Amino acid sequence: MADGKFLNNTNDQNTPQGDQTASGISRAFREARISGSGLEVFPGPIPQSLDEAYTIQDMAIRDWPDTVAGWKVGMIVGDNIRKFGSDRLAGPIFAQSIQTANNDAAAVFQLFDGGFAAVEAELVFVLKEDAPGGKTSWDAAEAASMVAEVRPGVELAGSPFGGINDLGPAVTVADFGNNAGLVLGDAVADWKALVSSEEPFETWIEGECVGSASPNSIRGGALESLRFMLENAARRGMPLRKGQVVSSGAVTGVHQIGPGQESRFLFRDNYELVCITRAPE
Repeated sequence: MADGKFLNNTNDQNTPQGDQTASGISRAFREARISGSGLEVFPGPIPQSLDEAYTIQDMAIRDWPDTVAGWKVGMIVGDNIRKFGSDRLAGPIFAQSIQTANNDAAAVFQLFDGGFAAVEAELVFVLKEDAPGGKTSWDAAEAASMVAEVRPGVELAGSPFGGINDLGPAVTVADFGNNAGLVLGDAVADWKALVSSEEPFETWIEGECVGSASPNSIRGGALESLRFMLENAARRGMPLRKGQVVSSGAVTGVHQIGPGQESRFLFRDNYELVCITRAPE
């Protein structure tokens, strides 16, 4: 990258005219998210590496009018693992986008006009203390020692750009990792047992079961997502802090959802979270 401009763009048909710099891409996504409007194309040259994509994301975080309250972790799959040198990606979760829900109260997912929307059942780690400054290498045991509690949750995956999942993980990273919020359930008493549980979670949309899997189906385990995030955030100069949350990555899969649809998420012991989508206003 030179002067904030990406040199190699392999998808010119998805590149509009305008500000072609990392800051221009960041600004386009930020303005679309604030207005709730959609983007028909990726607003600039496609980033060619995760480093380039995180540069865009970091600029957007800096200028976003809210505080980072945690991070989502998503999976990179197939040949892209080798191409991008990672099997996971990250995106910020902002304080005002976190909702709490339980068996008696539903969460609301506000959609983008013409954008992408999906729901994902997840495990959510809550940090019990600040990560040590300057520590950029973590093992699984060290990651586990940072956990205060674990909650069942739902990532609200959303972007103004409807094709965010079609152009590779760097595009996903560039727009906040395709995150639009997080729904938190109640803390569980035995989180270590839940993380390794064989008991399936279920995702239902409009009365149909669209996904069922156990928490240990996450590649490398849910704690690997926390370990990854501790390293990722530290290397970007934003080490995790006490009380921040880290979502594990989808347990039952990524399930697209439309306006007015109801999704239900069943965890063990008949615990349930409910989410209602709302059309753009």
